[in-house]
Amino acid sequence: MPHRDWIPAEEAQTRLGVRPQTLYAYVSRGRVQVRPDPHDPRRSLYRAADIAALAERKSRSRKVSDVAAGAISWGEPVLASAITTVAGGRLYYRGRDAIRLAETETLESVARLLRGGHGAALKRTDRPLPPEAPDMRARAFLALAARAAIDPPARGRAPLTLAVEAATLLDILTDAVAGEVGGGAIHNRLALAWGQGPGGPGADLIRRMLVLVADHELNASAFAARVAASTGASLSAAALAGLATLSGPRHGGATAAVRAFTAEAAQAGPREAILRRLDDDRALPGFGHPLYPEGDPRAAALLQRFTPPDALGELQRQVDAVAGQAPNIDFALLAACEALRLPADAPFAIFSVARCAGWIAHAIEQEQSDALIRPRARYVGPEPESLP
Repeated sequence: MPHRDWIPAEEAQTRLGVRPQTLYAYVSRGRVQVRPDPHDPRRSLYRAADIAALAERKSRSRKVSDVAAGAISWGEPVLASAITTVAGGRLYYRGRDAIRLAETETLESVARLLRGGHGAALKRTDRPLPPEAPDMRARAFLALAARAAIDPPARGRAPLTLAVEAATLLDILTDAVAGEVGGGAIHNRLALAWGQGPGGPGADLIRRMLVLVADHELNASAFAARVAASTGASLSAAALAGLATLSGPRHGGATAAVRAFTAEAAQAGPREAILRRLDDDRALPGFGHPLYPEGDPRAAALLQRFTPPDALGELQRQVDAVAGQAPNIDFALLAACEALRLPADAPFAIFSVARCAGWIAHAIEQEQSDALIRPRARYVGPEPESLP
């Protein structure tokens, strides 16, 4: 195929008139094919025909319905929020750099920040024993479902009452993951449950993970939580909606794909496994992120704090050499958990507990907006039958 069938990123961006993150979003949605530059594996080339088709589509006037549909998947912002943003390749919680917060803060203090609190710790209410179930994921679902079945609607309740309920709910989910009711900081409770000394380096690494994944703007699970909250549902119901959405393999379950990729690399060799995926036009799980074209800062901050296991470290080096893609937070979470020898489901458990802080913040903000989230569907089914 002639070389000009593939063009560099700068030319693709110029033809489309978009920023780098928008080009990456097109790639993530499968609208633009990408491959490594054979002359410089650290760079990527983009299929010129795909770029031309997108440019032609952009040149036409777009219908309102098309704009709305495009906003659903990595598109333009669809609602106002003061909680979290990604700007300049960095993540900010209410204007504060999440990477810097991870140096000193706990999940509890970040949860208060996300909710818009002033930093004062809240007295939590008494908590029941966690549900009995064979694994952490099942206990987490059962614990939130039990609360959702009995908690009152959030709509119309005083802010301080919701804040206390929010802190208690985060504790209840932590108890479910740990398998026991505990006291002290959440990262220390999880560390103790997983065989790490509270206050030690393992606990500190868990603390950093929790802070770095506490929220990530309007991701799928945060949006689900906001939809539930917009109906006036309880905070626990909104959190349960978030957890259900997080469980999907394209969201919080993404570390399973990283494990599978690692297994492929162990069997065929990292370089061969990478090349096979690129030849098949398949993604490299754990690497690259549409919102961070220059690399996921959360992963970079976390990977500075420990040495990944040999297999994962070699995979990271080979992906960088062959595809020029930096690790994302899914890779970093798995590598950190493997380095600490935590249970297999620890990445999802950490994600769940941490992100619950974000779900609650989004639920409270949505409830305060007093707006029901109810988009319209663009019907593409059979023509409605005519009545006599």
